[in-house]
Amino acid sequence: MAITKDMTIAEVLQANPNTAKVLFEMGMQCLGCPTAAGESVAEAARAHGVDPDELVKKLNAATA
Repeated sequence: MAITKDMTIAEVLQANPNTAKVLFEMGMQCLGCPTAAGESVAEAARAHGVDPDELVKKLNAATA
């Protein structure tokens, strides 16, 4: 399953828990917060000053 910018952080973590390491490395520390349940990967990236395309690339690499 490929990770997309439209998926929520919660969906990404549920699909593959290994992605948590990537999110932590990118400065996204509160993966269990209520916002993560409804915030898309693109929204989270922008909120943390991260390029959404780069984040998606790294998340997909972690699932390979």
